[in-house]
Amino acid sequence: MSEHVLTQVSNGTGFITLDRPKALNSLSLDMVRAMTETLLAWRDDAQVAAVVLRSSSEKALCAGGDIRFFHDVGKATPQGGSALLEDFFTEEYALNHLIHFYPKPYIALMDGVVMGGGMGVAQGGPGCGVRIVTERTKMAMPEVNIGLFPDVGGSHFLSHAPGRLGRYLGVTGVTVGAADALYVGLADHFVPVAQLPALSALMETTPGARLAQAIADFAAPFRAQAGVAVMETQRDAIERHFAADTVAGMMASLAGDSGEFAQKTLHIMQGRSPLMMCVTLSLLDRGAAMDVADCLRMERNVVRRNFEHGEVLEGVRALVIDKDNAPKWSPATLDEVTAQMVERFFEPAWPAWAHPLRHLA
Repeated sequence: MSEHVLTQVSNGTGFITLDRPKALNSLSLDMVRAMTETLLAWRDDAQVAAVVLRSSSEKALCAGGDIRFFHDVGKATPQGGSALLEDFFTEEYALNHLIHFYPKPYIALMDGVVMGGGMGVAQGGPGCGVRIVTERTKMAMPEVNIGLFPDVGGSHFLSHAPGRLGRYLGVTGVTVGAADALYVGLADHFVPVAQLPALSALMETTPGARLAQAIADFAAPFRAQAGVAVMETQRDAIERHFAADTVAGMMASLAGDSGEFAQKTLHIMQGRSPLMMCVTLSLLDRGAAMDVADCLRMERNVVRRNFEHGEVLEGVRALVIDKDNAPKWSPATLDEVTAQMVERFFEPAWPAWAHPLRHLA
């Protein structure tokens, strides 16, 4: 078990506490394995009726995968590939699948930063997921900012968001708060930070079999306190601009809108990886017609191609390693991105019978 994943069972509820505060609970391979081992054991344990995922820190539930690890291992091996890197993504995506189809209530306290891989371990499926946000919640699928793409099931949960909201979140990588998370369907309940001690007491004392309903009842009076979602006030603009078939079309539409929201969004997109914004758009369009398992298999293929290309290694270098915030994207401009470049990311890296996630149902 990982030293950064603490587990306990109390009153019929299994608690998983992520405890890597200095790294904002960024997921390492041993953390992924510890969570998987625990969830598999509890899945068949009649003494565990519900699971709660939480953090030991108020700053973050989970900021994503350990991108320093991605960079160091990717740079040290030809074409960004290594056994450890392969294991990480295969096992992380398998964990995401396990969580999505968990047969018991899976409750995620999404307090603080919840981004990338953090979303993957918090987004339980419609049959099990109970997702709680607070006024400290900072949620995003920000991968295009580091030359990656919204993975960990993002091609499914973003592509199934209402209207063009998933396109907006995935292609821009913007960070949103509690109200937006609720509005887009990526959270279920709002609980103010001041009420978290009472919520914790509730989770510790309520029998696991009744916990999901008890949380819903507890949170119901606070819903209005989440505020108004930016995506709700800007819904018409998002639907209009992100209806374009291409990223270039989206940016041209935004450029023709002098409004503050459109110009801010355009500025954000101008700093993202041109190639990975295009790959993300294609990923989401494809994911809309796929089930969860096929989405994860597609993402596993795309992440393999991404490290072969090296865009993520440059993005992490610029934003995390050297911190010069000046990534040298390849290609450097949107005009240079071709359909063939995008399609390359979706070319099978393995025969179907050899795909590392071929067994996902």
